Amino acid sequence: MGVVLVILAAILWGVSGGIAAMLIEHGWDPLVVSFYRGAIGFVCFATWWIARSAAIPFPGRKAIGWAALAGLGVAGNFVFYFLSISHANVAVAVTLMYMEPIYVCLVLLVIGAARLSPALVVAIAAVILGVALLTQIVGGSRIDDLSPFGVAAGLLSGIAYAVFLFGFKNATRYASPVVVLGVAFAVFLLILAPLVDHGQVATAPFSDDVPLFLLLGIFGAGLSFFLYVFGLRTARPVAVSLVAAVEPVTASLFALLVLGQGLAVGQWLGMFLILATVTVLSIKQRAKWAEQQPAVIES
Repeated sequence: MGVVLVILAAILWGVSGGIAAMLIEHGWDPLVVSFYRGAIGFVCFATWWIARSAAIPFPGRKAIGWAALAGLGVAGNFVFYFLSISHANVAVAVTLMYMEPIYVCLVLLVIGAARLSPALVVAIAAVILGVALLTQIVGGSRIDDLSPFGVAAGLLSGIAYAVFLFGFKNATRYASPVVVLGVAFAVFLLILAPLVDHGQVATAPFSDDVPLFLLLGIFGAGLSFFLYVFGLRTARPVAVSLVAAVEPVTASLFALLVLGQGLAVGQWLGMFLILATVTVLSIKQRAKWAEQQPAVIES
């Protein structure tokens, strides 16, 4: 059941990327789209926290500090992901975002916490080739379709995702995931509030796109995270890592079937190389984290 819940969460995240693309095509600024995704997520987790306030204590300073870092990661992830969608396409954006395990390995190499083994060299080379194919740097005839900014934003969304995971994993050592996500989304709103187009923010609740905004927030930051948190209680780290590839595939299929954003054969190959490689790396990282994670995840 845990694996099923995580799969459902990944599917909802993938669909939310397609919904965001629809809103952007309707003229909404990517920052406004990001803001409403996070705002609805905050409402969901604040409601959950209030409803269970008797069982979930207020977090301490360490939990709040790490959760704030997670909120910074959420802000960067949402914003750069949607900017990548607006300047590239959904499939490219979501695949580049899921390169987080590669970023973690590179950081570990830089700080001397990991060694450059032959397997890691192969993994890095495979991801570089995958990115080259996916973004049509090699093997493509439509490279002008993807702006360098869109590709860069996709890579930055992956770095921000790594920051979120780092903050989230450390925060859940001291507090319930419900509390951590609530604080993270509150910080997210504080960061984005002065940056968004306030005119669009004010008009969005009265527009014809209200159903899409609601679905984006519920699928992308509310229900999906509920399912993911509950799924983590029983799903094994290896299974969670394998399921992570569901979101890019779901987002790509949604973009293909609903938005008409297709990929060339070489781009599909690039996506496969990236997802296969990062899944293997993610399995190792999650297994190591699970050994160190305390029982607070159960709350």
